[in-house]
Amino acid sequence: MVEEHGRSGRPRSERARTAVLNAVDDLLVEVGYAALTMKGIAERAGVGRQTVYRWWSNKAEVLYEASAIDARKELSVPLSGDPAQDFTAYLDALVKFLAHSDAGAAYRALIGEAQHDPAVASLLSSGDIIGESAAKVVEPALDASGSDLSVEQATALLVGPPFFHILSGRGVESIDTRRLAEEFTRVLAVRRHQVRGVTVDS
Repeated sequence: MVEEHGRSGRPRSERARTAVLNAVDDLLVEVGYAALTMKGIAERAGVGRQTVYRWWSNKAEVLYEASAIDARKELSVPLSGDPAQDFTAYLDALVKFLAHSDAGAAYRALIGEAQHDPAVASLLSSGDIIGESAAKVVEPALDASGSDLSVEQATALLVGPPFFHILSGRGVESIDTRRLAEEFTRVLAVRRHQVRGVTVDS
């Protein structure tokens, strides 16, 4: 078991905290959200329960932080300068995160729990994990296009289709990220023309 170290000058417990964050996603996949407990998380991480409660009040907070940390890594895509290519790369990463990643499973579990637990809903609304990552891809294209869409509107349009598709339980095989990226690029172009007062046939 990884022990906390106090004021005696021994190393502090950041290693224990990292162990908890590394353990919680794996445990969720194994037992499911309902069976997930702070005791179980502590045991899997090899720390005492008091160590877990030192940083988090409940299992939802542990899951949220672990998911957010992994999401920032898994949803980070290098920008090529080609908007359609960048949108496709981001959507590929998003589909992989939501459908195949342990961190994505944690995020989906929290979304489900938020439907009937106001505390979890409040936790999710405290930070937009997916919106923040999508904005890094969307903002340069918005600036270049001159679209009148806000960043929030644009990110919702980009991530909405795969997000709904996966969370509604459909298979990811039918998600065509390249087509979705091209459609989103066309939306930006249409909104640009509308801003300039040009009539555009959709």
